[in-house]
Amino acid sequence: MRKLLKGFSGAQPLVDDRPVTADSLRLAVLDDFEQTDIAWIWSSDSDNVLSYLSPGAADRLGIPLPSLLGQPLTALFETDPQDPDDRAGRPLGFQLNARNKLSSVIVRCSLDQVKEAGKTVWLSLSAQPRIDAEGNFHGYRGLATDVSVEYQRKVEDSRLAEFDSLTGLYNRHRMTRRLDSVLAAYKAAKRSCALMMLDLDRFKQVNDTMGHPAGDDLLQQVAARLRNVIGDRGEIGRLGGDEFQIILPDLDDRGKLGELADKVIQIVSQSYAIDDKRAIIGTSVGVAIAPYDGLETEELVRASDLALYAAKNDGRGQFRFYSADLRDEEHERQLLLDDLREALDADELQLHYQPVVRIADSHVVGMEALMRWEHEERGWVSPATFIPVAEETSLISSLGEWALHQACRDAMEWPETVRVAVIVSPRQFIANGFVEQVAGAIAASGIDPDRLELELTESVFMGDTEATEATFSRLKDIGVRLALDDFGTGYSSLSYLRSAPFDKLKVDKSFVDSCTMKDQNSEKIITAIIGLSKALGMETTVEGVEAFDQLNVVKQKGATLVQGWLYAKAMPQAAVLQHIDSGEFRIEPSGPDKHRPDRRAMFRRIGLIHEDYRYEAVIRDLSTTGAFIEGLVGVPVGTPLVLDLGAGQLVVCEVTRSEGAQIGVEFETPLVNDGAGGLCTRHRVSPYALAAAGMPLGVLPQGSYPLEQLHGGPKSQPQFMQVQVGKAGR
Repeated sequence: MRKLLKGFSGAQPLVDDRPVTADSLRLAVLDDFEQTDIAWIWSSDSDNVLSYLSPGAADRLGIPLPSLLGQPLTALFETDPQDPDDRAGRPLGFQLNARNKLSSVIVRCSLDQVKEAGKTVWLSLSAQPRIDAEGNFHGYRGLATDVSVEYQRKVEDSRLAEFDSLTGLYNRHRMTRRLDSVLAAYKAAKRSCALMMLDLDRFKQVNDTMGHPAGDDLLQQVAARLRNVIGDRGEIGRLGGDEFQIILPDLDDRGKLGELADKVIQIVSQSYAIDDKRAIIGTSVGVAIAPYDGLETEELVRASDLALYAAKNDGRGQFRFYSADLRDEEHERQLLLDDLREALDADELQLHYQPVVRIADSHVVGMEALMRWEHEERGWVSPATFIPVAEETSLISSLGEWALHQACRDAMEWPETVRVAVIVSPRQFIANGFVEQVAGAIAASGIDPDRLELELTESVFMGDTEATEATFSRLKDIGVRLALDDFGTGYSSLSYLRSAPFDKLKVDKSFVDSCTMKDQNSEKIITAIIGLSKALGMETTVEGVEAFDQLNVVKQKGATLVQGWLYAKAMPQAAVLQHIDSGEFRIEPSGPDKHRPDRRAMFRRIGLIHEDYRYEAVIRDLSTTGAFIEGLVGVPVGTPLVLDLGAGQLVVCEVTRSEGAQIGVEFETPLVNDGAGGLCTRHRVSPYALAAAGMPLGVLPQGSYPLEQLHGGPKSQPQFMQVQVGKAGR
């Protein structure tokens, strides 16, 4: 009691005729002490039911004392799950049941009437357990103090230390701590966790052209959109600058992750209203999944970083899953850029032309110029690979100027009724001197300006609206035509069509790919775009028509101009001239009756599992729903198999075709987009399962996983003959 009264003053002297005893003095002192509200006294019984509490504490809580007494402590009070001192792992109930000494345990009243009143009082509980000589527990006795002001200040300080002050998202420190905690817990529980890394494409340009306050406004809007997309599925943090990170617990389905990444890209890439101006950015996303791509925070963050870098190098505005074969792409990018500069200087680039055909009479009315590059060591390099690299430097303007001049020169050898379309990069469009480049190409070739069509995407509207409109005006003064490419896949604001003098809209191939599928809206979207174009007096070209069923759909919806492999792939100038020399420039459609999902030709060795035996085979063609495989003889139709595609990817399938050493299989579950133009399984065999089968727990090694490692060794003789297959084996 001396410790309780140390420093205590102000007690009034007792005025009583009764003799003062030690007990009465103790009671008087305690009464006076309780009235000071410096601290309150409480006790509980052996069942941890509250048996006594100072009346002042009940007044502070705003609850009648009788309503508190007789209730379990755990029903009255709760610890804070967001405790800034990180003691959420030791809740009150745990400490009471352990019958340990309570030392400054921070709690708040959990009764409904307190919560409904919006009142929060934080108490610090300290107490000693009462245990008799026989070891029987008789409850607690102790003190409670009001720490609301101090605790709220600590909570606020913690919030400021762990939250980004601009966006309100978690900061890097908090995200790292959270990821450490999640991965440690999930490793013990053998659970999965996905990590998304993203940054904003063209954000620096917004800062440079519109100012840093506009950039801050943009980051706040991006944060709000991310919250709407992710919801309660994960935790979002801003790591700094324009970098964001998303933790997604218990999610390893790469189909769902790909869909979510796509949605993030689409939502973040919609235009932003800032100070009566419009800003347009994009984003790229890298995805890594524990435990497959790493078990520790550093491993998983590095994996998602590598995936993000690969997504940006592959063309931006897309996602990429981590895979073990991702190399130092920064070094690869620089080598590619150096080679591209040399190719441009050495005139090693080419333009190929894909016809735009009038459906009614199969006449070619235009040609789209597509850049091609054949490298002496790399072979044919995809434009999707080298164009994004060029767009990050001033080289894109040089490439664009070369393409304009070459296309205009080539078009002068075609009939005057055939136009040439040249794709213009957003960076090239906003660069100083672009209009002069266009005028120079027209003057040097002598082409009629109306025969030159410049294909633009909605990205050109980012930044200075007045400068963009001035460029449009100058181009129309020259007399060239303007086409809005990829309409419907990006931001698709109708205000572009109101303010920009476009002559044509191009329907993106992605809508055509699915226009014959059930439960898809692509057919309706194509109808809407064609109707919109007609209402505005514009032409429409439908891209990517590859089969007659697609042609029939777009024709029924009012399309008059199409472009796609059903008529012709892109061809060099020599092939174009051969078509022209043969008579009228007409191309009749020729191709499959029905569109099928893309099959990717390849030569890749895989594992093929039947019952408990594993064979080696070669996969030749792969689609989302099936594959063509060589290497096994005597496999009956209807045989169930499992394809081992490596890295834990197992695919259940059934043989639908068998001829000699060749079989066709159909997958039980379709493959999904891997974000890099390839296909992958939704799920993988967890390394935890491999560890249970005797393999060391860790990141999956490269290559396939023999059946013996999963099942402890073969139990029967092989039923099929395995034959060796070479690259020319087909």
